[in-house]
Parts: sequence; C-alpha cells; structure tokens
Amino acid sequence: MIGKHQKTLRAIFADPVRSNINWADIEAMLMAIGAERDEGSGSRIRFVLNGIRATFHRPHPQKETNRGAVKSVRRFLEEGGIRP
Repeated sequence: MIGKHQKTLRAIFADPVRSNINWADIEAMLMAIGAERDEGSGSRIRFVLNGIRATFHRPHPQKETNRGAVKSVRRFLEEGGIRP
C-alpha cells in the first residue's frame, strides 16, 4: 500500500471520527488492499473484503464523507481484519 492509502487508512481510524475524508480516496484505498468493487444502482457501491460484504453510498453532491459513513467503513475494515 502506498503512502497516500496509508494516510487514508489512518484518517479512517482517527479519533475523533473525521468527516472530511474524500470518498475517492477511501475507494482507492479499499481497492489497494484487495477489496472487490461492484457498482450498484444510483450511488450504491458494494465491496467484498476477506469474505466480508458491505454496501455504501457515494456522497453527492459533495466529495467528502460524513462521520456515519466513516464509522461504517471503519467497521467494515475491522471485520475484514484491516487495522492501521
């Protein structure tokens, strides 16, 4: 994983939970760690990582995630065995 992805991973696990992480950075980091991506309808996007499945919604019109989405991504990563 390159430095930018490591920075994104640390931001996801930062306390207090951040709300200004660019969704494209989260998506790129997930792909870099081996998650499989499947486009859903509308803004839905599904990921599978180490047998764990999760569905997220791309934020729009803004590019940054909210705290709830960051918590969901953090939980998905933890269940998939990924920690910074």
